[in-house]
Amino acid sequence: MEQRNIRNFSIIAHIDHGKSTLSDKIMQITDTVSFRNHESQILDDMDVEKSHGVTVRSRTVRNLYHDRNGQTYELNLIDTPGHVDFSYEVSKSLSASDGVILLVDATKGVQAQTVANYKIAKANHLPVIPVINKVDNKNAQIDMCEQQIYDLDDSLIEKNILHISAKTGLNVDQVLESIVEEIPQPNGDIDAPLKSLIFDSIYDSYKGIIAYVRIYDGKLRANQKLKFMSNNQSFENNEIGIFTPSLKPVKELHSGDIGYIVTGIKDPKGVRVGDTITSKLEPTIHAVPGYKPVRSVVYAGIYPKNSNYDDLKMAIEKLSLNDSSLYYTEDNSDSLGQGFRCGFLGMFHLQIVRERLINDFDISVIVTNPNVNYRVILNGNEAINNIDNPAKMPNFSKINSIEEPYDEVKMKVPSSSMSKVMDLANQSRGILITMDNDSNLVELTYELPVAEIAYNFFNKLKSISHGYATFDTKFLEYKVSDIVKISIDVNYSPVDALTFIVHRNNASQLAQSIVHKLKYVMPKKLYPIPVQAYVEGRVIARVDIPPLRKNAAVSGEKKSISKKQALLRRQNINKRKISSANIILPQRIFDAILGI
Repeated sequence: MEQRNIRNFSIIAHIDHGKSTLSDKIMQITDTVSFRNHESQILDDMDVEKSHGVTVRSRTVRNLYHDRNGQTYELNLIDTPGHVDFSYEVSKSLSASDGVILLVDATKGVQAQTVANYKIAKANHLPVIPVINKVDNKNAQIDMCEQQIYDLDDSLIEKNILHISAKTGLNVDQVLESIVEEIPQPNGDIDAPLKSLIFDSIYDSYKGIIAYVRIYDGKLRANQKLKFMSNNQSFENNEIGIFTPSLKPVKELHSGDIGYIVTGIKDPKGVRVGDTITSKLEPTIHAVPGYKPVRSVVYAGIYPKNSNYDDLKMAIEKLSLNDSSLYYTEDNSDSLGQGFRCGFLGMFHLQIVRERLINDFDISVIVTNPNVNYRVILNGNEAINNIDNPAKMPNFSKINSIEEPYDEVKMKVPSSSMSKVMDLANQSRGILITMDNDSNLVELTYELPVAEIAYNFFNKLKSISHGYATFDTKFLEYKVSDIVKISIDVNYSPVDALTFIVHRNNASQLAQSIVHKLKYVMPKKLYPIPVQAYVEGRVIARVDIPPLRKNAAVSGEKKSISKKQALLRRQNINKRKISSANIILPQRIFDAILGI
């Protein structure tokens, strides 16, 4: 395909605005896939995507479009997620695109991820095609949606907003025409040395790592000797091809094409997303600018439940290839054994990773309660950065101060919901920076601790605003806060997996809630087990887990003193045998605490 007939584009939208349906309709119109024997939402092929109804990771597909003049165009669609947790996946896809379709639901209007994804597109200087979907719905508010799109950016006023129904196919042909007319062709040099960007990768048990690439310059041939520019590691590609959307081998890819390279590399750490692949014999001089490093928002421990550590290690390494947003490092817990400390983009991302480990790799895991990253200043002014594990927090007597991360949060909310949103932000220890009126919306800018917004803030915001509030975050700085560590003892033995870092104002209430929850979810023994929470060496909450049966020594039955003493001695011996190493912590404990 000639470069002037290639268009590389993505579709950006808020969750459930019809992005996957539009992708299906584009593939159907271009005869890319026969839908006679296929179900809908082909690009969402993972079980977790189908069960949750969201796109988790980007997929790619090449479509051949024939316009009215008989010209054939290669339209490479690079799919994007719509959930707030997966903005990094969106940035990966847009880095390989030359333009985007901004899709808005006519019944819901511009929402949080609409704004966030649009800003990512503008930061990449990509042309935008605004499209309103579901215009055939009886609840469609087209005029309102158009005004909200114009309010996003003054430059969009000059755009012709397309009105479509992806479900019925209404005006989807106009979308294809706009892609050809408004999205520029790739501007690479086909005669220059090979320069290709890795924007994604997957792991295949037989083929090894398969890198998804955008060819910027030159030609890529099958069985060519290549190298990574970050570490000069050489390899010979076993196969190259395109996405239809399944993998289809080809003999050659040119500048502007989107395709894949079968590297044959079996080491999961051997391929880095954002790296540049070039020819080993005729390498390019400058690499393609890579992505910004992903910033994990919450951290949690993942430990094997029934399987061994090596199986979990292999599963996480393979999963990290399909999910470059996943950060992990080896960890060891006294109560849970060997495992990993992992970083996630948010709570939904954590849930998806847990389900994929169970469904895709058949590994039962225990996921500890999540927390954010802290910075500790010791008494000698020595700083300890990146405390992402509460168990690694130094003793309080050695700490001078603790700093927690803050985000700058911008929210556009309807004026009718403003007071409720401000109450939510104040309850989350937010600091109001600015308040601006924008037609019938109010823009609120807050400084908010990441620990407060990482868990359920976004869902609460959607609930109180009826889904009409926008939400955009940007890392601000670390600030000194009155942070304390809650330690949990079970039978007077510390359990490192049940350690929490919270603000002092919330410590007492949270500790009481945790120990009372443990009373009902912790496995019982034949004798009472004390559970207590303490902060800075002081017990602030305690409860006794009742035994499986009555205490024989104090059951009220008439027994001789010697028999009661013998029973008490045996019970005390059994109690002393319990330590944190043999305390059983099932997943329901962490799920129950997370619900608090």
